[in-house]
Amino acid sequence: MSTLLLNLDFGEPPPKKALEGNAKHRNFVKKRRLLERRGFLSKKNQPPSKAPKLHSEPPKKGETPMVDGTWKTPSFPKKKKTAACSNGSGQPLDKKAAVSWLTPAPSKKADSVAAKVDLLGEFQSALPKINSHPTRSQKKGSQKKSSKKNHPQKNAPQNSTQAHSENKCSRISQKLPQKMVAIDCEMVGTGPKGHVSSLARCSIVNYNGDVLYDEYILPPCHIVDYRTRWSGIRKQHMVNATPFKIARGQILKILTGKIVVGHAIHNDFKALQYFHPKSLTRDTSHIPPLNRKADCPENATMSLKHLTKKLLNRDIQVGKSGHSSVEDAQATMELYKLVEVEWEEHLAQNPPKD
Repeated sequence: MSTLLLNLDFGEPPPKKALEGNAKHRNFVKKRRLLERRGFLSKKNQPPSKAPKLHSEPPKKGETPMVDGTWKTPSFPKKKKTAACSNGSGQPLDKKAAVSWLTPAPSKKADSVAAKVDLLGEFQSALPKINSHPTRSQKKGSQKKSSKKNHPQKNAPQNSTQAHSENKCSRISQKLPQKMVAIDCEMVGTGPKGHVSSLARCSIVNYNGDVLYDEYILPPCHIVDYRTRWSGIRKQHMVNATPFKIARGQILKILTGKIVVGHAIHNDFKALQYFHPKSLTRDTSHIPPLNRKADCPENATMSLKHLTKKLLNRDIQVGKSGHSSVEDAQATMELYKLVEVEWEEHLAQNPPKD
């Protein structure tokens, strides 16, 4: 029993090295918490059992101190587990080497500034370099821009004028179909000896030749001559014809605010007892480019039948049954389309006075 009691030693205190190690560790933990509060280090959410063990030994003589370092956090997204490459081979280091900058060091105020600079440089060198390669579309765009800068534009004024005229014509052609109609009217003879022309039929078509209006109209005066040979109007057509006042209101509702195309259109407006603005009137009997296309004198007044045969290679107003106002209106619109862009550009530069 005496020998057993002698071997038990209860009075010896723990070794000094263990105490010193615990004090250093506590000092390191305090500094780490300080860096985490300031935002220089991200907090670790790992449980204490899985957390990697940090070095508790002091740094060697050849190593630089790495405490109290300040640096900016990288802009790329944070990852929970990253493997930093220390050499050019790209092989990942172990956990101890990846967090070597977290090792505790003696706290010396004089060396704190140098330690911060060294720590920032070492941390940035350990980060992987991200090289953003341009895509094919970006390369092509840069090549086009460089070629435009390197090669001077010799024909810049000509190109600009051509582009301006093309844009102008395209704008005109886009606006016209929505607000353009063609009209043709057939008249009968009223008054003394039937010399007064009165409206008996009116047809209106749109830009594509679709019929918008086609009605027989009963004149307010007694009909003396039906002029069937030219008008195609007969007595039976007047039985259920629309009265002139009602028909006129319907027609003007369609024409108002639109570009109206017609052949010798002043006769149609006269029969309608209506005046349409000249800026919105297109008369195919007085368009020089149309006569040039038909190899006719520019200032001559050519008939609708002749122009249609020459330019559209189509026969109209044939036979003894008379004219068709729908057919004439469609032919007038097709003729105007042949010179539409050229004539509209001319009118834009030389607008007619109402």
